[in-house]
Amino acid sequence: MALYCIGDLQGCNAPFQRLLEKIDFSPSRDTLYLLGDLVNRGPDSLGALRGLMALGDAAQCLLGNHDLHLLALWQGVRLPGRHDTVQGILQAPDRDELLDWLRHRRMAMRHHGWLMVHAGVLPQWSTAQTLRLAGEVEQALRGPDLKGFLTAMYGNAPCLWSDSLQGADRLRVIVNALTRLRFCTPQGAMEFGSNEGAGSAPPGYLPWFEVLGRATQDTLITFGHWSTLVADARRHTGLRNNTLPLDTGCVWGGCLTAARLGAKGAYELIQVDCEQAQKPGK
Repeated sequence: MALYCIGDLQGCNAPFQRLLEKIDFSPSRDTLYLLGDLVNRGPDSLGALRGLMALGDAAQCLLGNHDLHLLALWQGVRLPGRHDTVQGILQAPDRDELLDWLRHRRMAMRHHGWLMVHAGVLPQWSTAQTLRLAGEVEQALRGPDLKGFLTAMYGNAPCLWSDSLQGADRLRVIVNALTRLRFCTPQGAMEFGSNEGAGSAPPGYLPWFEVLGRATQDTLITFGHWSTLVADARRHTGLRNNTLPLDTGCVWGGCLTAARLGAKGAYELIQVDCEQAQKPGK
């Protein structure tokens, strides 16, 4: 039995299939953990989504910001953007089945010693708290008022977590941290205007995983979302302060990367080239 974490697909289904061939993946034997942004910007979001759903429990998927955007389009909360490539899903005869499956995916997971998120974890959140808060969003996504939740989900405020937050503000901060976070202050105030590499932090901010004394500093964390963090996918630098970034920019013409998880935090990276080439951005 082999266990793999895979970075952002973003609808790049052909490289995904090549990666499965390269690792000799068997759904009866192996398990995939996909770190969110399953769809959008790439050429075959419909094929990617159908393929993942068909794998059943062998593919454990997180939700990323693009996946939540797709759900918002489905519910009529947002209008398509000019770079969106999810129209095939929205027009598919099995659309509702696919998107009902998608709304039941996770916001954070912990398996085999690794905490898995799409984007990041706020400095004051412990591993246990991260999973609990992710569960609050999962409950809202699966509840009877999906449209209401998605309508209130958008926005950058509040930018700072407080245990006293309630309602839409509370859920919005959780969603933003788990699916959009790159830079924050040492106190955990989030910044959403910058999407370049770790060295491009605005004054007073730093990459979330570089905050000294963060509550998850002793937890192994793997995440996606930040394609510019690994400027050269073929020279992946590995762990950064106990975190492993796995978005290596497939949709931007980079690589699609899987990390085969071993014992005690060991891992092996496996990559395939991606022909898709879009302008970088999230």
